[in-house]
Amino acid sequence: MEIRILRRKTALAAICLALPGCASTGLPSGDQAYEIIPAPSNQTAPSEYRIGPLDVLKITVFQEPDLSLEEVPVDASGNILFPLIGQVSVSGKTSTELSNAIAERLGERYLVDPQVSTIVSTSASQNVTVEGAVNKPGVFPLQGPTTLLQAMALSEGPTQTAKLGEVIVFRRKDDGVYAAQFNLDDIRVGRAPNPEILGGDIVVVGNSFAKQLFRDFLQLSPLLSTVFVRLDR
Repeated sequence: MEIRILRRKTALAAICLALPGCASTGLPSGDQAYEIIPAPSNQTAPSEYRIGPLDVLKITVFQEPDLSLEEVPVDASGNILFPLIGQVSVSGKTSTELSNAIAERLGERYLVDPQVSTIVSTSASQNVTVEGAVNKPGVFPLQGPTTLLQAMALSEGPTQTAKLGEVIVFRRKDDGVYAAQFNLDDIRVGRAPNPEILGGDIVVVGNSFAKQLFRDFLQLSPLLSTVFVRLDR
């Protein structure tokens, strides 16, 4: 079964989330979903954050306050300027890889066995977009390894009319755009793994139009709402 979703099909799937009566997105779910958007495991560690353009770093050189910098902006080309060694390419590196690179260059001419620590204090390049039936849709920076539940928390959680069984994660890979469907209820109670969210992912939460219309109707008609509640009982 082909699980790659091309751009046109991805757009149609996203539209399907908003259509009343669309019972299924037709996207990979269950085990197939985790083949596309896996969860961290003991064998597969969470992906470490990779530095990108416009991030802000804090770089500390142990016992060298003159070389320790509280705020180091990464320029649009993915480089920084560091004392003594000049320009350093940082884009695509993890904090550990950058620390080792700076320590190596400092050790070549200036220091004996330098110890360097790098922290991403502001993330501008690694973001997740959360849309659909959430309380605060938007684009949110990722601060280290992030799961789907954490991404939902950034958006202040799903709305009351959200379809928790239709949470779609879109991910761009080298050969196209992929999409997978997850059940947030199952993840919350531990019946399903919590998939890892990477920079550039888009999370779309489905919406139940029937539930929304019913709630709006009750708010507009308090008297009828009492009747409906009694009939429902």
